[in-house]
Amino acid sequence: MSSITVVIPFSNDERFIPTLRQFIQSSLVEKIYVVHNGAFQGTEPKCEGIHSSTFADGQTIGSILSSTVTDHLLVVSQPDALELIPGALERLVSVATETGAGMIYPDYYAFKDGKKSGHSLIDYQFGSVRDNFDFGALFLLSCEPVRYAMTKYGQPVNVRWAGWYDLRLKVSIDASIFHLQEFLYSIRESDNRPTGERIFDYVDPRNASVQKEMETVFTQFLKNAGAFLAPHFDSIAKPPDQFPVEASVVIPVRNRVRTIADAAKSALQQKTDFTYNVIVVDNHSTDGTADILLQLSRRDPRIVRIVPTSLDLGIGGCWNEAIQSPLCGRYAVQLDSDDLYNGSGTLQAIVDMFRSGEYAAVIGSYKLVNMKLDEIPPGLIDHREWTPDNGRNNALRVNGLGAPRAFCTHLVREIKFPNVSYGEDYAIGLALSRQYQIGRIYDPLYLCRRWEDNTDAALTLEQSNRNDSYKDRIRTIEIMARQKMIRKEG
Repeated sequence: MSSITVVIPFSNDERFIPTLRQFIQSSLVEKIYVVHNGAFQGTEPKCEGIHSSTFADGQTIGSILSSTVTDHLLVVSQPDALELIPGALERLVSVATETGAGMIYPDYYAFKDGKKSGHSLIDYQFGSVRDNFDFGALFLLSCEPVRYAMTKYGQPVNVRWAGWYDLRLKVSIDASIFHLQEFLYSIRESDNRPTGERIFDYVDPRNASVQKEMETVFTQFLKNAGAFLAPHFDSIAKPPDQFPVEASVVIPVRNRVRTIADAAKSALQQKTDFTYNVIVVDNHSTDGTADILLQLSRRDPRIVRIVPTSLDLGIGGCWNEAIQSPLCGRYAVQLDSDDLYNGSGTLQAIVDMFRSGEYAAVIGSYKLVNMKLDEIPPGLIDHREWTPDNGRNNALRVNGLGAPRAFCTHLVREIKFPNVSYGEDYAIGLALSRQYQIGRIYDPLYLCRRWEDNTDAALTLEQSNRNDSYKDRIRTIEIMARQKMIRKEG
């Protein structure tokens, strides 16, 4: 059986020592590197302290890899209250050896609020390139493919936060990252926030320096993988059709009786130098939403209510109903049924951006607010890591493009939205950015209202996994399309 080196961050938590002791007592483990910032004074067997400002420091990781003589490296990212099941390390090494995987990660049991449940992770795809992909509390690296990746693509770069991300992406180009669907350890989860609060962590302004590092690492990955696109954009052909209005605000809705009137009124209050309408695609609401829309349309003919004939449409399918309508304007501008535009100048700002250049889409910035419109953390989401030079590549790394999103109608009529209710706008944005330039507005144009009925407010693990897996699938498709395009261009 192959031997293992363990790398683990030091913790002052009293549960750290029992976690560490499991690895000390394992006959498979030859060496344990404890990464610390000066606090580790232990003299435990097999352990060697490594001083580093962060656990993901690139130079520290490079030093560990160059010193590792075992066949495998076990990286433990959450060192507190982690308990291995008997034979867990042997099982990881066995599967890694049999599959030849560059990296392997298992499922685990989670203790939360005194209850134990199986926590299933999702399969890694080639498009699982976001830096917050969940590998659980540990993963095993096979040193041979790791050394091959470092020889081919370079040693871990000089970063503080993105070292493991850099290594993982390099390994994934030529070796598999294997999800072992077996529960091999247990941990006590400390983050009890619902999904609706956690999903914005990656865009917290306090993490700006981290995001810039991740962006640098990811851009190099795309170059290594033959999927990087230089900032050269296709011209946008003149629309083949005449449009009845310059812009249409598109609101897909189902059963939003508490919020739809606010959203629609927010759209109707826009001050513009052009004509526009508000297309509300009512996906067979049953709670009184339809009555509110009928009342609004009687008072203001700019409200256009569309009821699809199909009963099987997601949000993406509703968007297709709107953009294919002969009443849709030259530009289709998103507004969710529980959100608001931030003032009366949002629509004008978006159309002005379209008019200022050849943009296939324009994406604004938004603030998170509660139902009283009080700002809530992390506040303004502006994606300032996006640049005109790297925007079409940046879009692949982030988990969303921002809001409000607006599109040239004649282009999205050709591409069409996937018929899903999560990630439909992201898929369209990626496809457009493959060919065309995207315009960005960094002023807060949009108020994203967080409340208990948001579709992503409190997802189950299965729902969250499905959403994450689907967005990774979108990225996989997009990276493959870009590789094909680059090979063809030659």
